[in-house]
Order: sequence, then C-alpha cells, then structure tokens
Amino acid sequence: MELPTDLTPELAPLYWLLGSWEGEGRLGSGEESDPTFTQRVTFRDSGLEFVEYRAESWLTDESGSRLRPLSVESGFWALDRPRADADVGPGLHPADVVPAYKTASEVEQLVNADGSYPITATISHPGSLTELYFGQIKGPQLQIATDAVMRGEHAAEYNGATRMFGLVNSQLFWRWDIRGADGDMEPHASAILDRRASAADPGR
Repeated sequence: MELPTDLTPELAPLYWLLGSWEGEGRLGSGEESDPTFTQRVTFRDSGLEFVEYRAESWLTDESGSRLRPLSVESGFWALDRPRADADVGPGLHPADVVPAYKTASEVEQLVNADGSYPITATISHPGSLTELYFGQIKGPQLQIATDAVMRGEHAAEYNGATRMFGLVNSQLFWRWDIRGADGDMEPHASAILDRRASAADPGR
C-alpha cells in the first residue's frame, strides 16, 4: 500500500487500517463451540485529522449464512495529541485552514520512546453506550483500553474493555476483551478480516 499524497499527515500511522474489511469471527474465547458471526468494518479517511470507523456484524449459522443483525458500531480514531487551532469543533465551528501537522517529520514529534504513537478512539453502540479509548499504535499493530464509558439510564452494564488490532499477511486480526463485574478481563469476541476495498476507495 502506498500513502496517497493528499492524506492528512497525522493519519499516516493509521494508514494500514484504511479501507473496507470483511470476514468471520467467534464470540467468547473463540472455541469451536462458540457462536460465529460475520463482520464488515470500514476505516475511512474523513479528510480531517481523524479516521471514521464503522463496524456491522451479523450472527451466522454453522455454514456461515447470516441469521440476524448482531450490532453496529461507529466512531472516530485519531492520534492522541494536544488540541490545535486546526481542529474542528466543538459543533460546527470551522477549523483553521492550516493543518496542525503539515509534514511527516512534524508528526514524528508525537512518537513515544518505544517507537509507538499515542492514539485515541471513541466508539458508540446501540443502547445509549459510548466508549472512550486510549492506547498505542506501532507499525501494523495497535492496542487500546477504555478510559471512560458513558451509559444511558437503560443501557446494559458495561465496565470497560480492551481491543487489539494487527495486520498479519494482509489480513486484519482483532480481539475484544470486556471487564467483568469482578474487574477481570474476559474474552468477548475475535475475528479475521480480509480487505475488500482500498484505502482510496473504502466504500466500494
């Protein structure tokens, strides 16, 4: 994959995620007896300083046929850095026309001592639930953990989570663990996805 010349410089560390992905996974710890699902995930370059995220999942039978919709997630992923005049919002307040980071060398000022970049992600779910994640991305691997969870009055109990993504042999592997009532992390789901569209045309 080649970086497009019009990509916002600070999205370069996230570039390997861009595009549409489809594949199959299992709920729980991934045992053969665990329920299966199929999923379509899109990471889209918004033209701003963040990546737009959407994941649609369907419960499947043993043959892989879709039984019913499972869930939809949507949100925004970005490098975790101080706010600048070039950032949009709040609301519809326009940003400064000059980007906060104009070149790759300027973005490298954000790198950690171990070569990773700090990232943040906001992910919203049906049922009045939104997660705020922080973590690191290093090459084609990232790990994030919840810093805060916002739940509406009728939302199900949800105490936090961690997620891991990695690119292995051109496939996107991910794992999602959720914190149980006792405070321990428990496996929730995992999947292996294949790229279905390029970063330049994720909606194909």
